[in-house]
Order: sequence, then structure tokens, then C-alpha cells
Amino acid sequence: MQTSAKSPEDLFDPPVEVIQPETLAAPVLFSSPHSGNQYPASFVAASKLDPKTLRKSEDALIDELFSPVTGLGAPLIKANFPRAYLDVNREPYELDPSMFIETLPDYVNSTSLRVAGGLGTIPRVVSETEEIYAHRLSFSQAEDRIRDLYLPYHRCLGTLLDQIHNAFGVVLLVDCHSMPSAGFADDSLKLKSRPDIVLGDRYGSTCNPDAVYFLEAAFRSTGYSVTRNKPYAGGHITQAYSKRADGRHTVQIEVNRALYMDEDSLQPHEGFIALRSDLTKILGSLLASLPDILRPNRIAAE
Repeated sequence: MQTSAKSPEDLFDPPVEVIQPETLAAPVLFSSPHSGNQYPASFVAASKLDPKTLRKSEDALIDELFSPVTGLGAPLIKANFPRAYLDVNREPYELDPSMFIETLPDYVNSTSLRVAGGLGTIPRVVSETEEIYAHRLSFSQAEDRIRDLYLPYHRCLGTLLDQIHNAFGVVLLVDCHSMPSAGFADDSLKLKSRPDIVLGDRYGSTCNPDAVYFLEAAFRSTGYSVTRNKPYAGGHITQAYSKRADGRHTVQIEVNRALYMDEDSLQPHEGFIALRSDLTKILGSLLASLPDILRPNRIAAE
């Protein structure tokens, strides 16, 4: 495999971080794959966009919002590299051929809907429309990022899930994200407000429904509006790490950014502390109900 020389600004410190609880108290792992905010100077220089615009696809502050889970007895894994640089919530080789100088190998998935939208493993756009790069990349650049960032994240994620599963016999992966407060809900091209929380379980396929019902009821009883699977049903991580027959469950939580931060400055506002407190209570009640609520023996009857 051809590799390219790396300058110091391209090295993340570290690329993947795991915050462990003092004692593992419940079969849950929290993942924050899009909250990374270390932007290499070489990446910014290669972009058409200014640093502020590059951050539009970042799940800013999500790792901080969910960080109290470690005090509840669950680990948190997070990426420190930004989603605009490399997206681990994709297949390893979902790449847009138009971004690269060379013809891509046959094993590359260049036809997925995510690639078509510019949001592959190496994204072409931020905020759905704004082109990132001033010039095309070499495939070796993609290989470097996948080897040095994507694969370590997923190795670490898989190892943690195996450890928790071995300890409890079941495991729930909660993939944590944020979403813009408004989006295009139909073909009218008019922005519409989004709910406070979107729970994604790939339309009921990736998680025991009792756990999803529990989360939905807990958020609603705390005063939040909740939908399921619309507009976000869960991405690659939610789908790839679910194996319910083996007691492996996944659910994605999308949090409306307007609840906790200024969407222009990406700075927290007065709602941040209240939301973090609510999340801690809701997730604490979930952890206290596990592993019983997962009940893998119910799958055949569902």
C-alpha cells in the first residue's frame, strides 16, 4: 500500500479516545464518532472553506453532553478527528470517484446514497451542499486516513463491545449525534423544525424494542419531543454492530443542536447544563434497568 509522508499537524493526539468508568456497572457503550474538533492545518489549507464552515458537519459538544455516563458506570469512545476529514459512520471504502485523481479500485463502494449525497467515508461536502476540496485527492490520501483513523476507531469499538458482552452476556451500543434544528422535510424546499430527539434503530431492526420504548418514554416524560427513525434511522455503526440474536443491540440518539448551543458560533448556551442534567438522569435510569430490559430470549416472540 502506498503511503504519503505526514507532517506533525496531521497527527491527532490521540485519534481515538476512550473514557472509562471506575467500575463497569452496566452493559452499555456510548460512542461519539462525529464530535472530533482537531482540524489539521494541511486539511484546512486544501479546502475551499474557512475553518468555521468546515465545522458545520461536526457534532460539536456531543462528547461533553454525554460525558457524565462514565460516572454512571459506562465507557465513552470518541473520535478526536473531525467528520469532515474522515467519517467512521460509513463503510470503510464509501468513496466518490469524482474526488480522486486515479480510478478507484473495484472494492470501493462508489454507488451508495451517502456517496451520492457527498457524505462518504471521505466527505465531499459539509452541510449537504458546500464543497470541501479545492483540488482532487490521491487515493493514497484516503488509504492513509482509513488505515490511521477509521480502522483504529472500529478496532477499539469492537474490542470494547466484546469486553462488555463477555462481562454481561448482552451489550447495548448507544451512538450519539447532533442534528441541525431545521431541515428539508419534503420536496417543498422549505426548512422545517425538527424534534428535540430522534431515536434510530433502523426501523426496529437493531435494538430490542423495550430499550427503545424506555428511552422514548423517558425523554417524553422529561418534556422533550421525540420521533423514531425520521429523519435519521441510524448509520453504518448502528447497522454494523447490531446482532440481536447474540444479545448485541444498537440505537442512535440524535440531539437537536438548538437545545444546547448557538448553531452559528457552535458555543454552548444556557440550555447546555440543563440538557446534560436531563440526559444524565434519563441514561442513568436506562443503565439501572439493564441488562434485564434487553431480554434477548424475547427476540423470537417479537
